[in-house]
Amino acid sequence: MRILGLMLAAGLLASCGVVGPPVAPETVGVAPTIAKQKKQQEALEAQQREKAAEAETEEAEREPEEPEVALPPLQPVETR
Repeated sequence: MRILGLMLAAGLLASCGVVGPPVAPETVGVAPTIAKQKKQQEALEAQQREKAAEAETEEAEREPEEPEVALPPLQPVETR
């Protein structure tokens, strides 16, 4: 019984404390998370702007296509 108590006490003492290196308080919390999300959002918006600019230049370079069906000229159907 005494051995079991010693093993239990040793296990509790060994488990107390933090495992790993210390973490700076500037990297933990809400403010750093918000800043990181803002940076990601800005990067995403920049990529979208680049894609939109590329699509716009491609569309401007492309010549308008002729319609496949020739439409009749517009004429009034009935006048009073």
